[in-house]
Amino acid sequence: MIVVDTNILIYLYLPGPQTELCNELLTHDANWASPTIWRSEFCNTLLLYLRKDLITTDIAIQIINAAEDLVGGNGLKPNPLVVMQLALDSRCTFYDCEFIATARSLATILVTEDKALLKAFPNDAFSLTTALRGFA
Repeated sequence: MIVVDTNILIYLYLPGPQTELCNELLTHDANWASPTIWRSEFCNTLLLYLRKDLITTDIAIQIINAAEDLVGGNGLKPNPLVVMQLALDSRCTFYDCEFIATARSLATILVTEDKALLKAFPNDAFSLTTALRGFA
């Protein structure tokens, strides 16, 4: 099991330069988890795509359902006191530190492209390319 940041889910479902790497990550470990905040972040991104007419409502619904199938059952609520301390110690946002707290609670890694998290938590947070190298 790995914890994935919302940006990884977005890259997986909205085609772009990182989509192929996300698909490769999925083939190496298809058991993805995330803190429950992923839904709000994910759907907010889809809303932006809808407002810009980059996707249709039907496509957004399909994407939400697919993401729910992948991560929905593994949505976790990290201890807010742990998250607060991580945020204070790192100067990252509270909601970003929910991903670190979730990964730590599961004794696994966080896969993210968030530069602040990668810098603040080098033992917990790994980029797509670094995580994939770990599977090699």
